[in-house]
Amino acid sequence: MKRLAGRLPFFFGWVIIAVGFVTVALGVSARTAFSLMFPPIVDEFGWDRGLAAGAFSFGFLVSAVLSPIIGRLMDRRGPRFVIEIGVLVTAAGLVGATLISTPWQLYLTLGLLVGTGANFMSYSVHSQFLPNWFVRRRALAIGIAFSGVGAGGMVLLPWLQSIILHEGWRTACWVLGVVMVVVLAPINLLVSKSPEALGLLPDGEQVPAGGTRRKPVNVVDAEWAAVDWTVARAIRTARFWWIVVSFFCGGYIWYAVQVHQTKYLVEIGFRPMEAAWSLGIVAMASIPGQIALGALSDRIGREIVWSLSCAGFAICYVALLLLAVAPSQPLLWVMVLSQGLLGYAFTAIMGPVVAEIFEGPHFGSVFSLLMVSLIFGGALGPLVTGLLYDWTGNYRIAFALGIVLSVVCAGALWLASPRKVRVVAGSL
Repeated sequence: MKRLAGRLPFFFGWVIIAVGFVTVALGVSARTAFSLMFPPIVDEFGWDRGLAAGAFSFGFLVSAVLSPIIGRLMDRRGPRFVIEIGVLVTAAGLVGATLISTPWQLYLTLGLLVGTGANFMSYSVHSQFLPNWFVRRRALAIGIAFSGVGAGGMVLLPWLQSIILHEGWRTACWVLGVVMVVVLAPINLLVSKSPEALGLLPDGEQVPAGGTRRKPVNVVDAEWAAVDWTVARAIRTARFWWIVVSFFCGGYIWYAVQVHQTKYLVEIGFRPMEAAWSLGIVAMASIPGQIALGALSDRIGREIVWSLSCAGFAICYVALLLLAVAPSQPLLWVMVLSQGLLGYAFTAIMGPVVAEIFEGPHFGSVFSLLMVSLIFGGALGPLVTGLLYDWTGNYRIAFALGIVLSVVCAGALWLASPRKVRVVAGSL
């Protein structure tokens, strides 16, 4: 692979980005597809929504427990090893789901195997090595890679919904599992943890005369940046815990709406395919959103764009509440576009935020531990939302809680203040 990287007429980092694009497109869509499987599974078996949605939450909770282990594997074995495990585990969960007949089997397959397997190849894992490949255009490059989620949602989710409607949700699971193995297993053999492993430098820079690299010029707090940030040192800082709060709230508001919006839209009068296309359009809108806002954060800073993303989710929840009162296409578009164009920008920024505060040889372990909070929030969001619905008979309290947590999410990142450790390229 080192020879291939050296022969290409362009920086090999863009190959890494392209592979990441396809991997997250399939990996995240496999997990998101739970929202499409959720209605027919509830209807077929007659299970309570809280019980069924709990399978998604269960997978997330186990992912949270495994996240530090993934970080250590990343530090020791690299992303190729981790991602290939994820491909096989996720495919096994999808294929195994075709045989379920009891809740524990749902929790094992679409919950545990798909939930944890997707975590081995989704945002959290890619955010641990993609920042190594770029510095000047870090969030832009990651935004391009993670926009694969939008492309996957735009193409795969409506396609899967069509399969569900015509051939059943079991066939959809089987097809998606096979596609994942055939596509993702081969292309991820190209993945490498860092450009240095292939004799390259970030951003495709040339090795300067004398073989020494220029010292970074974006450091604001030299004393902080000089620390070897192990997990033990990181957890003793206030910045670490403010990121924990922000990531937890971000995961909660993100996945609470993602899992429940399809069923909710159908209940208030939209057709099933319309609801499925809405989920797909959210993903489609995230493509320009992640790329543009990622690039913008390279210019004006992470905190401002993170706040815009939180505002997107707050607007989304407000629109969902209003849709229950007066269902309309304009409000549906507000909900969809605010969630996709603004909300999904989280993904392009979370890796750079942590890298700029805790950059160093133990970055993978620190980031994975922080991702526990995001995954835990993502697990609780759908579960609490489902339980609040079962308790109250509607989503009003659940969606209002989403608005409050959107505000907390933005405020916590300002308190973590990555700009006070390293400034973005646009501020140099």
